[in-house]
Amino acid sequence: MALNARLDHRNPLVFDTHELGRRPGALQRLTRTVDAPRDFGIQGVIGVPEGAPVELELRLESVMEGVLVTGTARASVEGECVRCLEPLEQELEADFQEMFSYPDADDRGRVKAEPADDAEEDEDRLFLEDGLFDLEPVLRDAVVLALPMQPVCQEDCPGLCSECGARLADDPDHHHDAVDIRWAALQGLAGSLGDGEKDEMSGAEAGVDEKQEK
Repeated sequence: MALNARLDHRNPLVFDTHELGRRPGALQRLTRTVDAPRDFGIQGVIGVPEGAPVELELRLESVMEGVLVTGTARASVEGECVRCLEPLEQELEADFQEMFSYPDADDRGRVKAEPADDAEEDEDRLFLEDGLFDLEPVLRDAVVLALPMQPVCQEDCPGLCSECGARLADDPDHHHDAVDIRWAALQGLAGSLGDGEKDEMSGAEAGVDEKQEK
């Protein structure tokens, strides 16, 4: 990954490592509560609402090639049950670990004599910029991996009735009388015959009434 461009130290997800220093083995522990950025989760399924508090616990360790960041994020997520479509809210805890490399060090932590010719080596690496690192991309990946792909309001949620859409958890005894499709056509035919017989009987009764009037 290319070097971060102009990181803003005022961004709550940007961290400063100057206090940590570059002496291998140095440790720093941080706690911070930040507002969740936009689209923080699985879009249209479940995620942390924009602006909701996200609690971070971080451990920064200075190593030869950069700063190793280990942490945990905790937040409340909101979504929709995939079975009954009811809104749901759950507590999320996501663990992560990422290396932020010094831009002037190679894989063994030594200062580079010359820039590397092959840029592909840096594609998947994250770098420090002037002692700063941006935690947001790492945090996004960790949260998405920790979220359920098919969230449910409860493990045994029975879902919705396939015939009328009623929420089965609200009415455990809900059911529909099963009709054998082989008899459905005959029932319809019987109904039409019944209507025809009623019409004939009505006509016959009308004829009798007319004769009686005469």
